Amino acid sequence: MTDQKVAIVTGSSSGIGYETALVLARNGFRTYATMRNLEKAKAISDVAKKEKLSLHTIKLDVTDEKSVNDAIKTIKSEAGRIDVLVNNAGYGLMGSLEDLLMSEIKAQYETNVFGLIRVTQAVLPIMREQKGGIIVNISSIGGKMAMPLSSPYIGTKFAVEGLSESIAYDLEPFGIKIILIEPGAIKTNFDTGMIVAQKNQNPISPYYNGMQKLQSSLNAILKNGTLPAKVADVILNAITIPNPNLRYTVGDDAALLAQKRRELPDSEFRKLVSEFLK
Repeated sequence: MTDQKVAIVTGSSSGIGYETALVLARNGFRTYATMRNLEKAKAISDVAKKEKLSLHTIKLDVTDEKSVNDAIKTIKSEAGRIDVLVNNAGYGLMGSLEDLLMSEIKAQYETNVFGLIRVTQAVLPIMREQKGGIIVNISSIGGKMAMPLSSPYIGTKFAVEGLSESIAYDLEPFGIKIILIEPGAIKTNFDTGMIVAQKNQNPISPYYNGMQKLQSSLNAILKNGTLPAKVADVILNAITIPNPNLRYTVGDDAALLAQKRRELPDSEFRKLVSEFLK
């Protein structure tokens, strides 16, 4: 077993996962950048090769239990330990609840919630045996407040928040820490990777016009969002200090919204969000 700390990052082909895997490798972690499709590994592999980083790509589909277990078993066998898990894999599903297909909703939860649970369950026995470890769950400012026409995504992030806060109690006696990262608008490919409910794309939907306006607003906001490297830096800081917080909000917009959510009554906050998304 090596003394070098080992980190796993899910959803590492782009965005927050990509930047986090690189920043961890650049700061001495033996890093496993995992992704569902290894055909997307070239960009991060090229950087790792050029910079001579201790970064390895491995296939891991968070929606597939066998894929998760095989990947974690391989990593444990190769590296001998797992010190940090960053549960980053996820996507956004937008749409009105009335128009959403149950299959669309289930797929959203399968990745954003059950996927996170699968990977966490796979690493916990290893971390308990080591008597230590850190699990970083990428939530969202949407895990603390709702946005319109995004109930499935918001629901998954609220679930991640509650799940994380609860297991933090359970795992503390074993020296395992839980950290929640709550980004606001991040300049990633989230907008291009966003899925809109099939029925909401049809002009006959009563929610069609509202969805068109929301997509336009979100695209403008995301283009001016915080860079994903900033999120990666927050994660690095949180996992390398002795006593990290449970929650870290990332981005000026997220900090402002979180403050207003605490201060304003529900009716006033809904007005604020509506103005923010115009």
